[in-house]
Amino acid sequence: MSTVQWRPYINALTTPRSYKPQVIPRDTIGYKELAEEISRENPLWSTDLVDSILRARDEKVMEMLINGKQVSLENSFTYHLTLSARLDAPDAPLPPAEECVRVKVYAARAFVEEVQQKVQLERLAPIQKAPVIAGAQDTVLRLDNVLNPQGLLRLTGTDLFFDPDEADTGCVIEGTRNGKVAQTRFGSISNSEVQVIPDIPAQNDPWNNEYQVSVMTHYTEHGSLRTGTYGRPLRTPLAVTLGNGDGILSGANRNPLVTVSGGDLEAESAQVRIQAVLDSRSGELRLSLLDMQANGVQADTVTVNGNGPYILPDLAGSGLSGLEVNVQNAAGLEELVRTNYSGRMVDILNVQAGA
Repeated sequence: MSTVQWRPYINALTTPRSYKPQVIPRDTIGYKELAEEISRENPLWSTDLVDSILRARDEKVMEMLINGKQVSLENSFTYHLTLSARLDAPDAPLPPAEECVRVKVYAARAFVEEVQQKVQLERLAPIQKAPVIAGAQDTVLRLDNVLNPQGLLRLTGTDLFFDPDEADTGCVIEGTRNGKVAQTRFGSISNSEVQVIPDIPAQNDPWNNEYQVSVMTHYTEHGSLRTGTYGRPLRTPLAVTLGNGDGILSGANRNPLVTVSGGDLEAESAQVRIQAVLDSRSGELRLSLLDMQANGVQADTVTVNGNGPYILPDLAGSGLSGLEVNVQNAAGLEELVRTNYSGRMVDILNVQAGA
C-alpha cells in the first residue's frame, strides 16, 4: 500500500509565520482507471462493464437530485442540493438556478474513520518560493512563445517581481545551443507580469532560433537568489530565401532538421508560419502552413513518412504557394516536437524570393 504524500506550505495569513499541510495527489483517476482496478480484483466483470455501471450510477444520482431527492449511500457518500441566495423578503423570487443551486457531496462518518485508520502519510520537503513563468507572448505579433527582435515580450505568472538595479536579479534570455544575455530594457515589472524589449543573443547557425527565458529575484533583503525558467522554448522568426536551403524547425542542432528548397512567391516577400504536429492518436508527424493569427487559418497537412522532400499545400491569401521543404532528420524532428514542445512546434518564416 502506497502512502499519501503531503507538503508544508507557508500560511501567509498568520503572524507569527505558520505552515499548513497540503496533500499532493500522486495521480488523477478517471472512469477508465477505476474500472480497470475493479475489474482486476473481480475477473468476472469486464472493464467495459464496470465503466458503464459507474457512469450509469452517476447519471442516476443526477436524475434523483433533479427530481428533488437526496441520495444517501450507506457508509459511503451523501449527495444533496443546497441553495445559495440572499432574499430580501420571504416571498422574493429566487435567482436563476444556475446562480443559486449547488450540489454537495460529503462522506459518511464510517467512511472517513476507515480512511483515517488505514492511511499512511508521507511528508515531502517544502518547496521554496520561486518565480513561475506561466506564459510568454510577443505583443506585436500577438503570438505565444515567439521571441520577436522587433517586438515586446510579455511574461506572465506569479512571484515575478525583481529589482532591475540589483546586480544578480533580472531577466535572462539564453540560446539552447549557445549565447546568453541579461536583459536591460523593461516596461512593467510586477509579480504577475514582466515586459521586456528583448536583446537576443546570436547562436552559431541561423536555424538555431530556440531560446529559454528565466527570471531571477530575491524575496527578502538577505534571501537566497530564486530562479524561475519558462518551461517552453521561445522561437525567433527565421529569414528564408527560396532556393538557398535555409534551415527551419530545428533546435540546438549543428545541422538543420528541415530545410526550405523552393516555392513560389506572388510578391517580393511573405510572412507565414509553419508547424510540425505529432498526432497523439496515430503517432504521425504532420507539417502545414499557418497564417499569422493565433487560432487562424491552417492549410492542409502533409504527413512525414521519413527523410526526403515534401510540398506543403498552399495557404490562401499568404502570397506563398507550393512551399517545398526537405526533411533531413525525421526521427530527430519527431523527438524534438515530442519532448520539447508537447507535440506542436511552430516557426515564423520571413520568406523572400531567390535571385
